[in-house]
Amino acid sequence: MEKKVIIIGGGLSGLIAGSYLRMNGYETEVFEMHSLPGGLCTSWQKKGYTIDGCIHWLVGSGPSDNFYNLWNELIDLTKLSFVNHEVYHHVEDAEGKMIRIFCNIDRLEAELLDKAPEDARLIRTLCRAVRKLSRYNFPNDKATGEMNLADGLKFLTRTIPCLGIMRKYIHMTASEYALQYKNPILQKAFEHMFVPEMSVLFLFFTLAWMNKGSAGYPVGGSLAFARLFEEKYLQLGGLIHYSSKVKRIIYSPYEESIVASGIELENGEIHSSDIVISAADGYSTIWEMLEGKFLDRKVVSVYHDFKLFPSYLQVSLGIKGKLDVPNHCMLLPLEKPVMIDPETETGQLQVLVHHFDPTLAPEGSTLVTSLIPTYYAEYWTQLKKNEPEAYNFEKQRVAGILIRLLEKRFGIRQEHIEMTDVSSPATVIRYTNNRNGSFEGWLLHPNTGFRRISKTLAGLNNFYMIGQWVEPGGGLPSCLMSGRNVTRIICKKDGRKFRNRVYRLTGT
Repeated sequence: MEKKVIIIGGGLSGLIAGSYLRMNGYETEVFEMHSLPGGLCTSWQKKGYTIDGCIHWLVGSGPSDNFYNLWNELIDLTKLSFVNHEVYHHVEDAEGKMIRIFCNIDRLEAELLDKAPEDARLIRTLCRAVRKLSRYNFPNDKATGEMNLADGLKFLTRTIPCLGIMRKYIHMTASEYALQYKNPILQKAFEHMFVPEMSVLFLFFTLAWMNKGSAGYPVGGSLAFARLFEEKYLQLGGLIHYSSKVKRIIYSPYEESIVASGIELENGEIHSSDIVISAADGYSTIWEMLEGKFLDRKVVSVYHDFKLFPSYLQVSLGIKGKLDVPNHCMLLPLEKPVMIDPETETGQLQVLVHHFDPTLAPEGSTLVTSLIPTYYAEYWTQLKKNEPEAYNFEKQRVAGILIRLLEKRFGIRQEHIEMTDVSSPATVIRYTNNRNGSFEGWLLHPNTGFRRISKTLAGLNNFYMIGQWVEPGGGLPSCLMSGRNVTRIICKKDGRKFRNRVYRLTGT
């Protein structure tokens, strides 16, 4: 008889875990609060445009990286079209000077040395590090706790050449790293490529992934990508229940322990299982669904000390016609700093012109988006709840900042704009329930480094957590490894040999 596993959350982590569990003979049911799969890996439609909310690049899009083989355990990447950009980022100042962050490391080095010769020493050090990291492959086939001495030695041998780079940069933020440079545009480029508070090591690895051609963008956008995993999971015989928010995780005594034994939905339905996996928000899982009953010092420390990724506003514009822009992703200065909300001010906007994906806009038109980070999610949620008219006004005010920037920089006039959409932190919370609207959970921060977070909670058996709340740094590769590794852990506990392909389902 198959063991039954309930998975809370139909984002990528939940769907991936469900697929691997089905490959290994477990009965699975996914319960998702939204009406769509993917969680934060999503897109939505408005006036003929597909507004993309997630993937800018996919680690493992090419065979030069180990993740390529892992993705292909679940979906066929050869059937996807990937765009490998020539330039990842284009940064300008108010005088029109600019620096381009090329994906190819040789071209990047030439560009930076040409535009910022005063920083030649740092530039060459950066490029040497990126070349070395380009030869490094991250994922292990085995989960933590499975590796034996031989596996550990193999991992160490592979890591030693890059160990010095990791140790040096893991404890340095992007802001701290940027300040080492003398050139002000280069400072801005490195500080704002990602989140300024994030460990700069992530920047180094991203440049390495791009350099080796394994960080392409999948044409069709994020929801289309998530649908591939939904399709795989359903093909394997898994069940998904949409619009089914979980209220609590049921646990009960068994012999001398306490085990997770099912869930209760908000509508009162009870569903029993042998194992429960939460791929949902960590805060609501631990303090609401489990009522804070299974805490220890390590868990409290993580949720008290770790830093979250910010939330964001996403302004999307549908523009009739093709934009003549120097690059698809640009960091452009504003005439003067503007307030986004009472705790967020910015002097520049990142502008993403999606002309590289014609599926996102009607023929002859262009989708433009801007992501604006903020840590003040509460302001937006309270404004939406208590003052809906003011909330809508503020969203349109923020959209106006982008519109005026495009008008000044590219001559876009109001009559060119045929679609406007603004997603706020309140939108993120509404559809994902993510704490503070965070877009990737725990930040890869210097204070946390590569510190691991347990997938289990003290005193509760047959329960696991996966996804961005146990994988600092977030991102789609973490979803893949989290769902795959929890299956390996469960298989090992049950004395089963882990299978990563459809070999034999119970009863067939």
